[in-house]
Amino acid sequence: MVGGVCSLEELVGAVAGVRGRLEEVSLAIHARPELKFAEGYARDVLTGWLVDEGFAVARRPGGMETAFVAVHRGREPGPCAAVLAEYDALPGIGHGCGHNLIAAGAVAAAVAAVRAVPGHPGTIAVIGTPGEEMGGAGKVRLADAGVFDGVDAAVMFHPADRSVTAQHGLAAAHLRARFTGVSAHAAKSPWEGRSALAAAQLFLNALDSMRQFIPPTARLHGIVSNGGQAPNVVPAVAAVDFYVRDRTAASVRELVERVRRAALGAALATETEAEVSETGPLYAERRNNMVLAARFGAVVRALGLEIGPGDADDPAGSSDIGNLSQLLPVIHPYIQTAAPGTPSHSDAMREASATAFAHDRTEIAATGLARVVLDLVTDPELMAAARAEFTAGREPAGTARTLRP
Repeated sequence: MVGGVCSLEELVGAVAGVRGRLEEVSLAIHARPELKFAEGYARDVLTGWLVDEGFAVARRPGGMETAFVAVHRGREPGPCAAVLAEYDALPGIGHGCGHNLIAAGAVAAAVAAVRAVPGHPGTIAVIGTPGEEMGGAGKVRLADAGVFDGVDAAVMFHPADRSVTAQHGLAAAHLRARFTGVSAHAAKSPWEGRSALAAAQLFLNALDSMRQFIPPTARLHGIVSNGGQAPNVVPAVAAVDFYVRDRTAASVRELVERVRRAALGAALATETEAEVSETGPLYAERRNNMVLAARFGAVVRALGLEIGPGDADDPAGSSDIGNLSQLLPVIHPYIQTAAPGTPSHSDAMREASATAFAHDRTEIAATGLARVVLDLVTDPELMAAARAEFTAGREPAGTARTLRP
């Protein structure tokens, strides 16, 4: 130890010391996938580990049953740096986004940081943020409840098929178009009915037609979530769940209005009624803090992992960390845990997320996060630089502190 701050070698040793628990926790969560806001098992596994390591754990912050806040307070006042854990799974494919690795890696990073420097200043926290998938917006809800008040910076990593220190994340609106018609016997007197499913089909065709005339950065995609109940009944109700994405929240809002008019047009053509509503808060575009991203990148490179800077013209998907990045400095690097070309949200990624290779890479990611967290609470210059970059890109003074863009 020099000057109260550990060397990288000491930090590597601290992370290696929790590798067994990291893998055990990751595989336990992987084997028992839970959907958004039902992640009770994952919450208990993670908080149990944190309690064992001396963290003070608060459950149900903001009234969210499967969220948690775990803190380790230092011996003197200072900044609060948080590591974020996601642990919800996807319908049908389980942990095809590797959230088991995110969660286990987050706790490993915080535990290792405290083990390496038990007398650190400030606060090192782990915040369990459920419901990131499927528009759950766990981070948005937690921030709206004040859970992130007092947090100076937040870090996390995400599994992928390649490693980059920063990647732009698209803004996304989570929507449902619900069509209401009139039921009738589909064989005896179909003319007496008005098919909500026909309206849904026409609406999807309208979205397909729009794709030629929207920005190439935009994405429109969805599913028929309700197409009727019986083939011999003209469906009186049908619904399409879909996302509208683009580079910024402002451009997403413009596209949403065009999509809303398309739904109304489909309803007009089929003599049905249409209603377009949000199924979750809008996810904002991501603002990566490049000061902290560079620090993370330098650490993992020193550990032998090749990591690139990311490509602004090749955005990732969307996440509620985009909303959080509008409020405080955050990083969301991607670490290769699967073979190149392995798609996210897939069976292949799910299988990859339980391998020794994925856990080796998660150990490296945890070391990088632990280094950034320790430096944030012990190095005033790093925190000042991160804040300066964040402030330089913020909206004008007086903007309300809210995560709903």
